[in-house]
Amino acid sequence: MMIFEACTAACTPLLLRVAPAGGQGWLLPGLLLLFLLALLWTGWKLRSAARRNRQMKEELLHMQSELNNIQLDTIRYKMNPHLFKNTLNAIQSHAYQTYYALDKLAEVLDYILYESDRQYVTLKDELDFALSLIEVNRLKLSPLFELNIKKKINESDPLFLQKLVAPMISIDLIENAFKHADLQSPDAFISIVFELKDNKFALTVSNKISSRPALKKNKSGFGQENFKKRLDILYSGNYKLEQFADKDVYTAHLKIDLLAHKTKMLAAG
Repeated sequence: MMIFEACTAACTPLLLRVAPAGGQGWLLPGLLLLFLLALLWTGWKLRSAARRNRQMKEELLHMQSELNNIQLDTIRYKMNPHLFKNTLNAIQSHAYQTYYALDKLAEVLDYILYESDRQYVTLKDELDFALSLIEVNRLKLSPLFELNIKKKINESDPLFLQKLVAPMISIDLIENAFKHADLQSPDAFISIVFELKDNKFALTVSNKISSRPALKKNKSGFGQENFKKRLDILYSGNYKLEQFADKDVYTAHLKIDLLAHKTKMLAAG
């Protein structure tokens, strides 16, 4: 408003000077000056609105970031006890393998205690954790059960040691396979494939589906909905999750474009 008042004060003497004697013929110059004042005032209002709009956008982005952090913390706090409970149940059911199981459990707990609070870890750290988790879950299986684990990863790839992977992002797909697989059928199997190719990390988990419905509990963990929400928050636009059943085989495939995600992180500062 100060700009408008300053322009009015500056232009009023000019308006008086251009008005001819007797007050005749002043109309056109006066209208031009009034138009100029209106134009300046409109420009000032637009600049003020643009400034307020930028401030509101910055506040909105800050609030969205805070909300995302709260959601991630909530998911993490639900996830850690859930995993710990499942791990202890697996060990308890096979006491004769306790020493080996406790060693793997120690690795899982170290990861939960010291790495899960980080936003990102290296793919190497996540892979080591996933393999320890698989070994603990192996206790539930018969020695004759077909459990296939494959690593198609070039460990010399620079992305392998960069902190781009959310900790425990592999839990859901792996635990669901052990939970819903048909463990009694002679042709039952679980297949887990880790891959790093073309700057993309992929995890593919397949299992023969049990004909018996899974036992439902009211407090069954964070579930698929929160898993997808976590992916959306951390890797929006840079991941693909496919889950489908073909006859009696269920497959889940997660692919994360690590290079694109890294570029997005660098651009965001």
